[in-house]
Amino acid sequence: MESFTPREQIVEVVNRLFVYTDYQEWQKIQDEVFADNLFFDMSSLGGESGQMTSKAVCDTWQQGFVGIDAINHLAGNYLVQINGNEADVFAYATATHYKKAANAGKTREFVGSYDLHLVQTEKGWRIDRFTYNLKYASGNLDLT
Repeated sequence: MESFTPREQIVEVVNRLFVYTDYQEWQKIQDEVFADNLFFDMSSLGGESGQMTSKAVCDTWQQGFVGIDAINHLAGNYLVQINGNEADVFAYATATHYKKAANAGKTREFVGSYDLHLVQTEKGWRIDRFTYNLKYASGNLDLT
């Protein structure tokens, strides 16, 4: 990514967050996306917010996706502000989860936005603050 502009590098990290989550590449998220420790806030979905290790975030997501057959994030409308070795990114995103065995509808969808903060490290840009803002959810939310 050395030939990318700083903005392109930052957007690439955010895209990796979504793609690696879809493919459940937890180690890649820890190695290439998140800082070792980050402020993590998904309280708009009912979860807790606070400091977590990247491993703890990935372990939580891995547990949450047990039994889900497919995950698909679509993200865009990136607004990127860079200030030296720090950056803020706003993004819209839609996440669709599919479960073939569900009887009350096979999908659920979450629509919202992300507020991300990144820092430039020796390994490249890494997310050290992550906030998800749910607008609405639809479909079979329990995938039962």
